[in-house]
Amino acid sequence: MTRFNEIQNDLIASPKVWLVTGVAGFIGSNLLETLLKLGQKVIGLDNFATGHQHNLDEVQGLVSHSQWDNFTFIEGDIRDYPTCEKAVGGVDYVLHQAALGSVPRSIADPITSNAANITGFLNMLQAAKEAKVKSFTYAASSSTYGDHPALPKVEENIGNPLSPYAVTKFVNELYAGVFARTYGFKTIGLRYFNVFGKRQDPNGAYAAVIPKWTAAMIQGEEVFINGDGETSRDFCFIENTVQMNILAATANDDAKDQVYNVAVGDRTTLNDLYGAIASALNENDIAVSGEPNYREFRAGDVRHSQADISKAQNLLGYEPQYRILDGIAKAMPWYKEFLS
Repeated sequence: MTRFNEIQNDLIASPKVWLVTGVAGFIGSNLLETLLKLGQKVIGLDNFATGHQHNLDEVQGLVSHSQWDNFTFIEGDIRDYPTCEKAVGGVDYVLHQAALGSVPRSIADPITSNAANITGFLNMLQAAKEAKVKSFTYAASSSTYGDHPALPKVEENIGNPLSPYAVTKFVNELYAGVFARTYGFKTIGLRYFNVFGKRQDPNGAYAAVIPKWTAAMIQGEEVFINGDGETSRDFCFIENTVQMNILAATANDDAKDQVYNVAVGDRTTLNDLYGAIASALNENDIAVSGEPNYREFRAGDVRHSQADISKAQNLLGYEPQYRILDGIAKAMPWYKEFLS
């Protein structure tokens, strides 16, 4: 039995109260779905800046009535400290996902990204500390590695940030460390590497590459690749990410005051990714023809990214269940239905 299986059994036997910020978003709604199916009580906080009501509605349709009754939703903003205080009341575990993602968004509007990702993060951290929650797990980012050239990426070795977004996520880690040293409030940061899966928004200027390309292929539109297509990423299926959040939240004290890579320890080029999505859609009776269009490299992007996941495996018992082709195969039926 894996460590994750053991924890799920423990949670079913002894349910806890969880707060998921950004609960109407992609990762947040997947966390909500898993926790409710495990019989947990969940408080969700979201301001719908990037999240969607239809994500919550979809989760409601996937769980039982009694499970849904365990969910309490607060519409509010993490930039408002009293809202954060209200949200953490009576909570055991915090999973802080709320943030403004996207490197291009932060380059276009660094002020708003800073307010949500730094001020909002500090509000949640302080409120959780004051409420004496059992654990605080937050969404960090692989963008923190910046221009450090080494592959695979090891948690202790980072470079200079390449975007305002990367700065905000690095500051989160700095604040988390200070709270551990100053107040004894230990947290865990999860450096996400290109998470993908169902409910990841394919629309908007800042859509991630997999949902954006998938939508374009389904709708017969052009697919654009930034650069020559040999840029590579460590794509991580959402269910691996959910596993890491639950492992981190329930970790023992020795594993806290740390950051961990959330990935599969592999890398896929954009050219190979295009082929994998096209193949998966063909298997779902959606014919994809034509070739992608190549354009200039995007500002703030790193050339290659791949994670070393040994720290998460050794200290948290992380065992990624899905590699990229498995995840794409599992996600495509959802996109076909969502976009039809």
